[in-house]
Amino acid sequence: MRIVPAAFRHLPDIESIYAHYVESSTCTYQLVADSFSTREAWFAAHDERHPVLVACESREKDAVLGWASLSTYNSRAGYARTVESSVYVRSDAHRRGIGRALMHELIARSDALGHHVIVAGIDAGQEGSLALHTSLGFVVSGRLREVGYKFGAFRDVVYLQRLRASSYASHDRERDEHQHDLRGMTR
Repeated sequence: MRIVPAAFRHLPDIESIYAHYVESSTCTYQLVADSFSTREAWFAAHDERHPVLVACESREKDAVLGWASLSTYNSRAGYARTVESSVYVRSDAHRRGIGRALMHELIARSDALGHHVIVAGIDAGQEGSLALHTSLGFVVSGRLREVGYKFGAFRDVVYLQRLRASSYASHDRERDEHQHDLRGMTR
């Protein structure tokens, strides 16, 4: 398996993988699969700071086993260093480490690009995806109850975030200083 930046030729496979989940899963709350022109526009909206990656079978076989992306979290300028991740694996390729490999590469690229936080919104029933993200250093930051609706039921979304690796030390220091300041206020 090799992980490479997605190219236009990968879009049919990317859309096929995603369409499967649109039709059969709560890992996306999209209800109707995208048209190819919509997928093209999605791809065009990604740039060097917001990559789309694909896991291909081998150098010889360009078939896509899974894909992952970093997308703009919020268009307001103050959110520019926060991105949202997505990862989808072909349904017949689960339990082979593809999602984990894609996420490892996505995290490495996010750190190299200087993004400060990666956010992931995951359906509360997607235990495998939640476990994958927490094993990669994401922490639960909140749960929105019944904000999605699919397959005749309201769905909860769990939000997770991962701070840039070099940010942990300064974040811990700031937290400790804040806690010290709070203790001083209560005396």
